[in-house]
Amino acid sequence: MPPIDLTAIDIPAYLIPTDGRFGSGPSKVRPEHVRHLAETGAAYLGTSHRQPPVKAVVRRVREGLGALFSLPEGYEVLLGNGGTTAFWDAAIFGLIDAQSQHLVFGEFSSKFAAGAKAAPHLKDPDVIESPAGARPHAVADAGVDLYALTHNETSTGVAMEIRRPADGGAPAEGLVAVDATSAAGGMQVDPSEFDVYYFAPQKCFGSDGGLWVACCSPAAVERIERVSGSGRWVPPSLDLKIALDNSRLDQTYNTPALATLFLLAEQLDWMLGQGGLEWTAGRCDRSAEILYTWAERSGFARPFVETPRDRSPVVGTIDFVDEVDAAAVAKVLRRHGVVDTEPYRKLGRNQLRIAMFPAIDPEDVAALCACITHVVGALAS
Repeated sequence: MPPIDLTAIDIPAYLIPTDGRFGSGPSKVRPEHVRHLAETGAAYLGTSHRQPPVKAVVRRVREGLGALFSLPEGYEVLLGNGGTTAFWDAAIFGLIDAQSQHLVFGEFSSKFAAGAKAAPHLKDPDVIESPAGARPHAVADAGVDLYALTHNETSTGVAMEIRRPADGGAPAEGLVAVDATSAAGGMQVDPSEFDVYYFAPQKCFGSDGGLWVACCSPAAVERIERVSGSGRWVPPSLDLKIALDNSRLDQTYNTPALATLFLLAEQLDWMLGQGGLEWTAGRCDRSAEILYTWAERSGFARPFVETPRDRSPVVGTIDFVDEVDAAAVAKVLRRHGVVDTEPYRKLGRNQLRIAMFPAIDPEDVAALCACITHVVGALAS
């Protein structure tokens, strides 16, 4: 058969989502927030990050996150430049005493483990790994001083409930550090179950990348201060004690991207105004129910993650039968302004990956499902 001319496939306008951005990061930025940024004129962008206009935005971010996550007394919000990748390096220098345990179940959870293994000042990490599409479980170990968990593995669409590892019913003594880059703001979490909940703002928080944020318990703050005073050499840009000191002054050590900070603050105000984490997580849950129910009923697709409780409510991965070329579907969608549904490149599956972050309307997720059904039908005709 001759190849199908994808440009000949049209999706009716009435099926197209109101907003066609479904990328897993950078994610949809609400147009209202961009307008608010523009309305600041010359009073914000292009001004010093150590002066009141910018410090006030950092304060909005820190206070907003404290409210969103209901952080207990003594928890602190730290900020630094470089995104989650930079935070992994900072944690290797400033949070791990001697040995960490890592749950690895995808591309991003593996990177922190690899960095810890390469660090000459640390013992080899304890790595517990599962194949893509499943997840492992932490095991309490007296030799481990930091447990590295991932709330949502962005590459595979596998999520896990955050619980401290337990030893005979008692919580393990090590710190619990959670990579929440694609989960924070879209999934429920109990702050008593973590010591560090860190993320970047280009996913659920509808902003841009290049910034890391970490919600730290008193135990984590104590670890940061103790390691800093131990004599261990740390590059200043990765020094969590420097980040802690600057965050307490509502600023970052290096000049931040001011637009990123502002959009994060705006998204936080929107989230809190709608009802906080209960509302945002509920909205993501509704989108996920729409997507996974559609896939299971479609006849040509299915959720990649087989165990329902492990399916992410913020990043959905959908496999297609061999007769349907998911890449062709994504190309037709993109031509109609429905973008960034392609799978994670290293996973190498015949699938689509669809973000369902709080800014994405569940009705748009339903519209996307209708568009995919239409395209698959056109490809088969």
